Amino acid sequence: MKYVVMIFRNVDRVWSADDEQALGRLLRLERELAASGELVSSEGLLPPDEGRIVQIRGGRQVVTDGPFGEAKEQLAGFFLIDAADDDRAQAIAGQVSAAVGDRVELRGTLISAGMPEELR
Repeated sequence: MKYVVMIFRNVDRVWSADDEQALGRLLRLERELAASGELVSSEGLLPPDEGRIVQIRGGRQVVTDGPFGEAKEQLAGFFLIDAADDDRAQAIAGQVSAAVGDRVELRGTLISAGMPEELR
């Protein structure tokens, strides 16, 4: 089953030597998961102020520049994994959490969880 491990970061935090070490730990974990066949994809994201909201309003596309919302923590990156079961997915999420030194969010994907064919 596929899972997304979401990594969050406080937008006010300044990049530090600790972050450099965390990045090294994440890159090592990325290589390990790729070697085991469990890594589907991983990526860091640009800061929220470089993002955009894209929506259709009144039949027209409207694009709004960031930043968005008042949340201090924003999605900073993700690992898309293909784990044998929920226990393994939680173990991998724990490794990501240890690497970044903070909490991560783990969610299964709809289609791999058995989303009905007619909804695909």
